[in-house]
Amino acid sequence: MLVAVADSVFPNLEPARAVLARIGARLELAEAPTPDAILRVARDADALLVTYATITAEMIAQMTRCRVISRFGIGVDNVDIPAATNGGIVVTKVPDYCIDEVSDHAMALLLALVRKIPASNAQVHAGRWEMRAVTPIHRVRGSVLGLVGFGRIPQLVAPKAKAFGMRVVAFDPFVPADVFARAGVDPVDFDELLKMSDYVSIHTPLLPETRALFNAEAFEQMKRSAYLINTARGPIVDEAALARALDAGQLAGAALDVMTQEPPVGSPLLGRRNVILTPHTSFYSEESLVDLQTKAAEEVVAVLSGRAPRHPVNPEVFQRTA
Repeated sequence: MLVAVADSVFPNLEPARAVLARIGARLELAEAPTPDAILRVARDADALLVTYATITAEMIAQMTRCRVISRFGIGVDNVDIPAATNGGIVVTKVPDYCIDEVSDHAMALLLALVRKIPASNAQVHAGRWEMRAVTPIHRVRGSVLGLVGFGRIPQLVAPKAKAFGMRVVAFDPFVPADVFARAGVDPVDFDELLKMSDYVSIHTPLLPETRALFNAEAFEQMKRSAYLINTARGPIVDEAALARALDAGQLAGAALDVMTQEPPVGSPLLGRRNVILTPHTSFYSEESLVDLQTKAAEEVVAVLSGRAPRHPVNPEVFQRTA
């Protein structure tokens, strides 16, 4: 069996290769993350592994043998799910591989914003040793953190924030009340969260209803002293509206690990003292990359062996063909 790889950010693919060897499958990586290059290896493949490359309906229609598309990641917005479903292809994801890393990164961004660490560091390196240049700085204890989305990652953010003495609230209409209760987190609606939070951390998937969820109207509802953190998906934030809100003093700052365009060439958020930008690294650790490859490849092995995958996006396909 042949398993195609559309694109890779990994130093090597040995963890995935070792898992696929259990069923005697060989791995072939596309020369470039372009439709033509991907199809050269995927057209006759039994499965496709994909990281960031876009897998369109037109591409899926030409993948005549493919039974499973497994994403190296949590979100699947780069795969045309309806087209895969219509083609009888199971799409899977790995929602449980980097929850420690992303929750740590979100807290690190929050603390770096509040304590103004990047700005302070830049000033000292520039020869300016002056506390007044980075004041005011406010106490974290007693503040409110609002989590937009309350899945696996924000459920790990919550106890980390509470350890710093913060009150945690969250908006997620799909999470049962008992989950909030067990976490000691108060469920609130979106507008209420914006108005009461000192820090807002985004953890929702990118869906039609969450695209540009953080827009001019949302920023107008936030405290002028509030900070925005995004480790989810770039298009959830209207970056032009965020830049205007920062210019108008409608919020104090922002920290983004994800952006609508990556890299953010020409972004109005570049070069601001009150904006921290990291290059989509919140998921990363050496350990998480091994977990990711292993779990994504295990989904392929399951489907090609006739077993149900652990995390199907369109489980009806497997149920229909099993």
